[in-house]
Amino acid sequence: MSEATVDNGRRSWLITSCAMGGAGAAAVAVPFVSTFSPSERAKAAGASVEVDISKLAPGEKITVEWRGKPVWVLRRTPEMLATLEKDEPNLADPESDRTAYPIPAYAKNRHRSIKPEYFVGIGICPHLGCSPTDKLAPGAQPSLPEDWPGGFLCPCHGSTFDVAGRVFKNKPSPDNLPVPPHMYLSDTTLLIGEDTETA
Repeated sequence: MSEATVDNGRRSWLITSCAMGGAGAAAVAVPFVSTFSPSERAKAAGASVEVDISKLAPGEKITVEWRGKPVWVLRRTPEMLATLEKDEPNLADPESDRTAYPIPAYAKNRHRSIKPEYFVGIGICPHLGCSPTDKLAPGAQPSLPEDWPGGFLCPCHGSTFDVAGRVFKNKPSPDNLPVPPHMYLSDTTLLIGEDTETA
């Protein structure tokens, strides 16, 4: 066996070993380095959500997810808006003064929203975290009074809310439905999770 043959053999072995070692190091490093950047799921958990409201008809409600919570967008009819003042004598906190779930300044009004037509609220009852159901039609219905103005009913313990998410008196819920930070990017696009106060 010549010296040149041995050197070529060693060279080939050395190159192969280095290549395999480098591949192994890269295989170990890639998962480790990837832990430094947040996953798509983690990004989505805290990310703002854009909502197209262009096809939302008066009286309709859609639900979107933000930070794992259901957020309602209800387009109120003129008839729904007319009930808000009438509801106030029967509400526990008509002015949203309670601070357990503080709401943005732009929702400190009778309709609890930036635009009276649209209610944006988190659909979780502050009592025990159940999700209220839509009872938007006025009038007598099971588990509701005969003069029901329309709103939401929490089926777990009977808390009722008007179409602005304000809780009625003598109900288990200690507060109104929360209002998330939000703003309008255009007349047809709503951004939930950010507003000019927090941006």
